[in-house]
Amino acid sequence: MATVVAGPYQTIPEVQGLFVSHLENVLGTSFDLKIVARSYAAARQTEKVVLAEIERLNNILSSYLPTSEFSRWGISAPQTTPVSEDLWAVLNEFTEWHQQTDGALNAAAEVINQLWQKAAQTQTLPSEAERLNAVLAANQTHWNLDPAHQTATRLSQAPLRLHTFAKSYILARAAEAALKNADVDAVVLNSGGDLVIRGNWTETVALTDPKTHAENATPLTLLNVSNRAVATSGNYRRGVWVNKKWYSHIVDPRTGVPAQDIISATVVHPNAVTAGALATAFNVLTPAESIKLAASIPQTDYLIVTKEGRSFTSPDWNDLATPPTSNPSVKTAHILSVSNIKDKLWNANQELLVSFELSRFEGRSHRPFVAVWIEDQNHVPVRQLAIWYNKPRWLPELRTWYSMQRSSGLNAASIASATRSAGAYSLVWDGKDDQGQYVKQGKYTINIEAAREHGTYQLIQQEMDFNGKPKQQTLNGNTEIAAAALDYREKGSNR
Repeated sequence: MATVVAGPYQTIPEVQGLFVSHLENVLGTSFDLKIVARSYAAARQTEKVVLAEIERLNNILSSYLPTSEFSRWGISAPQTTPVSEDLWAVLNEFTEWHQQTDGALNAAAEVINQLWQKAAQTQTLPSEAERLNAVLAANQTHWNLDPAHQTATRLSQAPLRLHTFAKSYILARAAEAALKNADVDAVVLNSGGDLVIRGNWTETVALTDPKTHAENATPLTLLNVSNRAVATSGNYRRGVWVNKKWYSHIVDPRTGVPAQDIISATVVHPNAVTAGALATAFNVLTPAESIKLAASIPQTDYLIVTKEGRSFTSPDWNDLATPPTSNPSVKTAHILSVSNIKDKLWNANQELLVSFELSRFEGRSHRPFVAVWIEDQNHVPVRQLAIWYNKPRWLPELRTWYSMQRSSGLNAASIASATRSAGAYSLVWDGKDDQGQYVKQGKYTINIEAAREHGTYQLIQQEMDFNGKPKQQTLNGNTEIAAAALDYREKGSNR
């Protein structure tokens, strides 16, 4: 079983015993689960175990569920409260990482985040007094831990959030639970771009380029990862606009200012919490500070990207990374005519961004199968942007795409990126056909097809004239695709 994203990733054959599941709204984002098992029954049982463990820990550690143990403890000041082993462990990790990063990681950074969310609502930058007050509130002592009695005393009233690396902690525990099944050899958990790989398996991980972060865009690099975690933090998917300027959701709790100089940091480490903590901290610290910190923690590999486009990597980074190929891995079964030399070709400085949001259902839900492709005026497919599925036998459910009898290799790379919102995706068309040649300017049809197992079938088709003049268009949603939009624009205009 495999999932395919049409793009410049390594093509690999299907793997016997590899079971893949795609879900939405798990820990507030998309969730991909790969299980290498000796039977389908073992894989199905392991999926249930993984999701149950995630739900159990989310009910303990969630900063968003008012009924979670953490949320209830958070309003307990100034009481001393016995807490679960998991909550105590994560609070203790925050204490240690706060010290290890010289305050760059702080569970009370939420005080500063709320200040900037208010700034986005009022479109007014925080005053210096507001910023300094937020820094003072964030840098109090917020709890006291007693390891002998496993208690936690809440000492402040400042709002707290554990999402810096609580997700990494949850994924690691879920992976451990999965491998207790003797018929499971390996698992890969991908929560919105953060991964944990455990067992006898090497995962190909496509690292998202923060400047062109569509799902099918050329990655910065490909990583080959075994028995390690991959965490990425960056400013390109979440943040706020204030006075037409973008501010990251990652803030420096020591200054009250959003992180500005680093746009992406990826960390690979055997310990998932370490990877998650460092990925966030490296957005706040200077590259020199990050390099020094990483050198003090064995087996830490990283890639840091600055807003100027400079990259900093660990000494052993190249042992993990292989450069991505620029050749599309998907070939079409149709013969495409060569444009007349007099035809005006697609402007290489332009692109089409296809954005869509999957419909949300109560609680977590399996992702529908999705195909996205471009047709010319004769309804001949010229470029496949994505095909997402989990079993080849279900491909006929995407009946419009399937009727064209398109052929493709299977790409089972996982995508590592900053966390996206649940169900929100974007794809980019660079104006090239499946052979890598620019098409001529003119009218083309964008197709977004979705089919859900035991659910509905939906197809969105929209013609657009690509004549060199930028334009935007909003598309009507349906049962499976809640919203979609097209943005024909200059490259690099996403910020």
